[in-house]
Amino acid sequence: MAQLGVMIEAQEGLNWARWRRIVADAEGLGFAALRVSDHCQSVFGVEGRESLSSWVALAVAAEWTERIQLGTLVSPMTFYLPAVLGRQARAVDELSGGRLIMGVGTGWNAAEHERFGIPFPATWGQRFDLLEAGIARIRQTFAGRDIPFLIGGGGPLRTRTIAAREASEWNTGAPDAETFAAMSAALDERCRELGRDPAEISRSLMKGCLVGRDAAELRSRAELMAEVVPRLQVGDPDAVLAAARERWFVGTPEEVVAQMRPFAEAGVDLFMLQHFLLDDRGVLELLAREVAPALA
Repeated sequence: MAQLGVMIEAQEGLNWARWRRIVADAEGLGFAALRVSDHCQSVFGVEGRESLSSWVALAVAAEWTERIQLGTLVSPMTFYLPAVLGRQARAVDELSGGRLIMGVGTGWNAAEHERFGIPFPATWGQRFDLLEAGIARIRQTFAGRDIPFLIGGGGPLRTRTIAAREASEWNTGAPDAETFAAMSAALDERCRELGRDPAEISRSLMKGCLVGRDAAELRSRAELMAEVVPRLQVGDPDAVLAAARERWFVGTPEEVVAQMRPFAEAGVDLFMLQHFLLDDRGVLELLAREVAPALA
């Protein structure tokens, strides 16, 4: 049975008041997971947007909640000394009573590394080396305790091998169910090559979501979404909706469920839905009360 999670792009306007409300809503409405990105600035290039440090935000969320899974999607290994990151993660895991999933990646945004003086290895190979060594060091900091790792991406070589060897969850942003199914099958095969049971790795999908109870509410939310996501600044609400449909789940709850169902049938265990309208609790209510039950 596929479940729903809430994905927050922490660099796109998140502050403490918003975070407190979102954490309470995600927990109270029954979402399976709450995750945050890990960036130093808006990846949309919007100057001056509020942002929270991901691991500090997760630490307080661990204290504020009792049930929901928490994690990063994902922390770039380039940002951290792995042992220090591991200690931060262990603290969050302990505070939450073992509810952490640790999303890690190679890092990709060269501009934010340069702006904040963070070394950025020039090649993908170097960054993958850091990722693999970092995972090993983080496991050491957990001193024999199990730590579930999330590995994201669709690369057919090292990404897939690292996911097959290390991941408890694999995440992708596959554009359609057919692509997802093919990528998931390739991961299964890589697992078998390494002697691992593919069933040990859950599968998740991250996508944006624009949902409204009816056409009027949907068009109203489209206007608000265009203020947050620059690529959607394309004209009137109908144009915004058309642009969003190219990559996201868009529509009434019934329409969104219909768009999600082929992914669930292809093996998605968890939908991580990007929630950009940080002050709009109604979005989370619709997803929890109408989309989640229908999808199940």
